[in-house]
Amino acid sequence: MLFVQLNKSMKNTKKYSRFDAPLLSRRLWPDQKLNAAPIWCSVDLRDGNQSLAVPMNVEQKLELFKTLVKVGFKEIEVGFPAASQTDFDFVRMLIEGKHIPNGVTIQVLTQAREDLIKRTVQSLVGAKKVIIHLYNSTSPAQRDIVFKKSKGEILQLALSGVRWIKHHAKRLKKTDVRLEYSPESFSQTEIDFSILICRAVVETWKPTKERKIILNLPSTVEVSMPNVYADQIETFISHLNHRDCVIVSLHTHNDRGTGMAATELGLLAGADRVEGTLFGNGERTGNLDIVTAALNLYMHGIDPKLDFSDINAVRKAYEKTTAMTVSSRHPYSGELVFSAFSGSHQDAIRKGLEHRKKSHGSWQVPYLTIDPKDIGRKYREVIRVNGQSGKGGVAHLLESAGIIIPKEMQREFGPIAKVKIDMLGREMASSDIKQMFWEEYVTAQGKYELESFNARLSRRHISCRSEIIQAGQSVRMTGKGNGPIAAFVNALKVSLKLKVEVVDYAEHTLGRSSKASAIAYVCLRFNDGTTGWGAAVDKSIELAPIRAVVSALNRKHR
Repeated sequence: MLFVQLNKSMKNTKKYSRFDAPLLSRRLWPDQKLNAAPIWCSVDLRDGNQSLAVPMNVEQKLELFKTLVKVGFKEIEVGFPAASQTDFDFVRMLIEGKHIPNGVTIQVLTQAREDLIKRTVQSLVGAKKVIIHLYNSTSPAQRDIVFKKSKGEILQLALSGVRWIKHHAKRLKKTDVRLEYSPESFSQTEIDFSILICRAVVETWKPTKERKIILNLPSTVEVSMPNVYADQIETFISHLNHRDCVIVSLHTHNDRGTGMAATELGLLAGADRVEGTLFGNGERTGNLDIVTAALNLYMHGIDPKLDFSDINAVRKAYEKTTAMTVSSRHPYSGELVFSAFSGSHQDAIRKGLEHRKKSHGSWQVPYLTIDPKDIGRKYREVIRVNGQSGKGGVAHLLESAGIIIPKEMQREFGPIAKVKIDMLGREMASSDIKQMFWEEYVTAQGKYELESFNARLSRRHISCRSEIIQAGQSVRMTGKGNGPIAAFVNALKVSLKLKVEVVDYAEHTLGRSSKASAIAYVCLRFNDGTTGWGAAVDKSIELAPIRAVVSALNRKHR
């Protein structure tokens, strides 16, 4: 028996303490519903970029900026121009190269230091609309350990930063300048201090209803369950002066894996704006994934105000510029998220898609939260086949190759295909399944071979003359029936003494042209009570089912 020795360090739970939530006597956010998209701000070019092992160069940042604009972002944080020459040069390229469309506001980050603020303003000369994002750290750990400053000194640092921006921004005479302030590490800061410092910032900046200030409340490090963050947001907003002059913004990270939930609950708590990145790229475990957040709204019938109708192109641009990869199981955008390997899932999806063709109400397809077509994916990606798959998945891939086998035939071919798939031990493409089907039914050799078949219509029945090779011997046959298949089967009964009956039959063309071949499926019942299917392809719609009968005979007697 194998025993695993646990690492003793995992027993040191007493070194950690829980982050306690603000005490709310009555929470309002659990009863709220999201009915509209927030204001979105992409921080891919700043927060996302600084998390890369190899940061983007100016050309890569420009390519990603154009992608963000195309998606529909109206606010884009483009860098920290006072901290990086590359970021400074990029901001100048955007402005001087006239790459910023009307209606798009660029945002830049700066710390509360006058030299950095002056340099930041210098980078913005000539821009039409900008947001200057000022921040300083406010949590006890940051105050006491990193900066060794009191609450009063931290407050004065923030207010000095606001005054320096007001002073130096006078240089931007033709620019619409807005202020965003972030009490960095808000998620770990005493809520009363966060309220105090933000109220003071608002009073110093003096926003109006027409020119609102942005108060960004970051979960810089996620240290609590998402409901605690929502409580923090609701408490903060309820104590906020001049609420109609303030845009409350969220900026969540994902250290505990609940950044998405924290954002959605924060919006329920009254926030107006969200910062995040494409696919959640960011420091440590990442930022909020705006793609997922937007499509979560979309699946509830809410216009996200962002266009991800070609999600593959967005993913391609992101991977090219950042050298990051999107996981195959990433919500909505991953390669496999609209795929089903489980047989029961495949069957349910297939039935749901068939039902959808007849119904045009709200989207209801089992296991698919949205229509893959809406974001540029294809139905052929929906059902994929491996050793875990069932007959429904096999049938779906055959259909994607133009082979529509009857439902009863699915029950026969599904297990046959599964045995072969298990032996191969890999995922199957539609071409793989078609080849299996062809080898099992269409091209299979056996005891019988059709040499010729001719049918003639009389007043009451169809008569046929045919020649078949049985075990190397040629046998000429005649028969009568109410159709060519019945006439041929009766000929088999008389000439070869075969006790067979046609149980089921289906046929369709392979393609849309008038010259397309036909494929036929025939199920026979034999004298021992068993049934078996055959299939055949022929340019003649009359010969295809006759050859399918021979296919069924060969499969029975091989």
